[in-house]
Amino acid sequence: MKYKDAIKKSMEELAKLDKVRFLGYNINYGSRAYGTLSDIPKEKCIETPVAENLMIGLAIGISLEGYKPLVFFERHDFMLNSLDAIVNHLDKIEKMSYGQFKTPVIIRATIGSKKPLMPGVQHTQNYTEIFKKIVSFPVYEPLNSKQILECYNEVKKFENPVLIIEKRELYDCE
Repeated sequence: MKYKDAIKKSMEELAKLDKVRFLGYNINYGSRAYGTLSDIPKEKCIETPVAENLMIGLAIGISLEGYKPLVFFERHDFMLNSLDAIVNHLDKIEKMSYGQFKTPVIIRATIGSKKPLMPGVQHTQNYTEIFKKIVSFPVYEPLNSKQILECYNEVKKFENPVLIIEKRELYDCE
């Protein structure tokens, strides 16, 4: 199974859960998250403007209402625009509320591929190590389809945030 197929299968498994919603741009239109959400019912997807801080804020809000949102960042680089919401809110709500509130937000971020065309440095940067240092929730980097399937199988049970970083250059790899 290819890396991309494992992601697609994992998204379909998550979509079976009643309270899962998918958020981001290009998830209901355009590439539908590089094709990984192509078989997800559109009513489970919330298309957002290109406003990364808003995407995390929206995910936090609906998670507080009992949903489990998955936020898709088409480019890992663009997560920098959402640092305030991720670091100061998503990562801290449970602590700030003395455990009263949980935010089971799944963040899915893609590191852009440099092949077949180099999209530029602003679309291919990798901030994984920085995120591991600035948030207290788990940060995963699955490197093959087996790890993708295991990762999503595990995180669908989480009641806290998680960041899953995928590498676009691995999409066609077994």
